Amino acid sequence: MKDLIKKTPKELMTLLKEKQTALRAFRFSVAGSNARNVKEGSVLKKDIARIMTLLNKPTEAK
Repeated sequence: MKDLIKKTPKELMTLLKEKQTALRAFRFSVAGSNARNVKEGSVLKKDIARIMTLLNKPTEAK
């Protein structure tokens, strides 16, 4: 989480797109019974939620 806080919103958006693509690929592999690590799906969903939380957090006015 600490490494995500240091990233810019643009970097977070690209990381979010990558995680969403990876989750989509994981779901297709599960449907085709090709997935070995079933825990990967929950880890990807949690990462996506963390990124979206940081993106939706209001910026602090200084």
